[in-house]
Amino acid sequence: MLQIILTLAIFVILVIPMGKYMYHIATKQKTFADKVFNPIDRCIYKVCGIKGEDMGWKKYALTLLLVNAVMVFVGYAILRLQSILFLNPNGISNMEPTLSFNTIISFMTNTNLQHYSGESGLSYVAQMCVIIFMMFTSAATGYAACMAFCRGLAGKKIGNFYEDMVRITTRILIPASFIVGLLLVSQGTPQTLQGNFTIETLEGNFQDIAVGPVAALESIKHLGTNGGGFFGANSTTPFENPTVISNIIEMISMMLLPGACVVTFGHMLHDKRKEKKAEKVAMNAQVLPGTAQKKVIFGRQGAVVFGAMAIIFLIGLTICYQSEMAGNPVIQEMGIDQSQGSMEGKEVRIGSASGALWSVTTTVTSNGSVNSMHDSTMPLSGLVEMLNMQINTWFGGVGVGWMNYYTFIIIAVFISGLMVGRTPEFLGKKVEAREMKIATIVALLHPFVILVFTAISSYIYVYHPDFVESEGGWLNNLGFHGLSEQLYEYTSCAANNGSGFEGLGDNTYFWNWTCGIVLILSRFLPIIGQVAIAGLLAQKKFIPESAGTLKTDTLTFGIMTFVVIFIVAALSFFPVHALSTIAEHLSL
Repeated sequence: MLQIILTLAIFVILVIPMGKYMYHIATKQKTFADKVFNPIDRCIYKVCGIKGEDMGWKKYALTLLLVNAVMVFVGYAILRLQSILFLNPNGISNMEPTLSFNTIISFMTNTNLQHYSGESGLSYVAQMCVIIFMMFTSAATGYAACMAFCRGLAGKKIGNFYEDMVRITTRILIPASFIVGLLLVSQGTPQTLQGNFTIETLEGNFQDIAVGPVAALESIKHLGTNGGGFFGANSTTPFENPTVISNIIEMISMMLLPGACVVTFGHMLHDKRKEKKAEKVAMNAQVLPGTAQKKVIFGRQGAVVFGAMAIIFLIGLTICYQSEMAGNPVIQEMGIDQSQGSMEGKEVRIGSASGALWSVTTTVTSNGSVNSMHDSTMPLSGLVEMLNMQINTWFGGVGVGWMNYYTFIIIAVFISGLMVGRTPEFLGKKVEAREMKIATIVALLHPFVILVFTAISSYIYVYHPDFVESEGGWLNNLGFHGLSEQLYEYTSCAANNGSGFEGLGDNTYFWNWTCGIVLILSRFLPIIGQVAIAGLLAQKKFIPESAGTLKTDTLTFGIMTFVVIFIVAALSFFPVHALSTIAEHLSL
């Protein structure tokens, strides 16, 4: 419990200054690091021919897609040719075509779903030039889209995608990753290009020890809400997560930037209100020199959103903590001590309590890394883990989860406006049919993709057993948990998470192809739709706030938004959970 309190306290302390720093970067305001990064950025702009002019939302979205498409083709080629490339001291062979497709799409979409084990499936050049590189660029892509979205909602120009990518990478991701990497190295995480080495164990046997540029990957894996591990067992392994201190560092890293995005937007909206207020004061000739400026922490809008997300996070954490610490009643009946909680799938040095915090954090932030096996968590914990991804709005990945939350705010504003008989307005802009259609498509795409593909895989498993058997059988668990394993896989793909119920044998043609399709649909269609909404709202005329304006920075509206999210997102998945996690819980 002490570790949980300490982790959350440090997060709250760091998230506010980080959010303000990101706000200054997004709005191109002066920061303490400009003297270092301005010359670097100008050099990159000059070499790449980046002029920095505003793109508009259509060009911004198209550029985002094209840049990611180019990276996919280059990364796929490296995975298919890694055996003949340099930095392959362990003689790793080329990756199979469908697995290469799934892997490159997974890392391009910031999902990091791994149907392979990194220590045996990738050379060092593939780990660095594909995996680590894509961890930086996919995180930067998500945050760039978020900043374009924020600017549009705040009534500013959308911006330039290339410029956003460069500034985010050089001023946030690389410096922060360097600091976290050094901290992890200090705790014992390897950082080397040396090949695997063999040791003699205490039993007199010989064992190969896999090493590599682990710390470099671990730092951006968490900061960029990526989640893919250097090793197949991810952060359960001592080389990725050696100590209690490294465990805390990694959890804070995965929470920091998603939480900071909310603070950033709160500052942007505060700026907008301040500008409008200044214009009104100037028009009335009531300028009061020397008036003290109130210090902004979250901003009114940001505080409401951050508070709502934090409450839901704590509710989920409480359920998981109680469920895991209560132990497994089936194991209890076998006479095995459960005083440390349910330890199946847990590392002894980490424990059940920390495993519960990590499982909630990694699914809330769309990170996907694990320090315990989610397939072994109690059914109620599995329910919370999946609901976090199925709702996919509580913090979410770098920028994208927060954008999903505001998609539901658009829907809530529209419904609230209709309920009181007024034209719906959000941040001084009318929300009309066009924006509402896009928001609805984005909101319903997520449950549609997850449930349809889960239904397809379940149908094939039941009615085409010969095909399933030809691919190794897929499931290690039948019944309720078997359905949970399939549901979790597509949920993780759609939420850009990447974790899994690893009882599922997923390195097959079927799972590689279908998961790849889900990854593409669930990453880029929502981003395009959300940037489009921001672009459309930015083009509209500002409507001054009046007595009849629906306020979106109040507790009442926060509750209204939660109700919309619960009805549209959570209840869509209730029937399938009744047949999987809930049924399994009731059967214990």
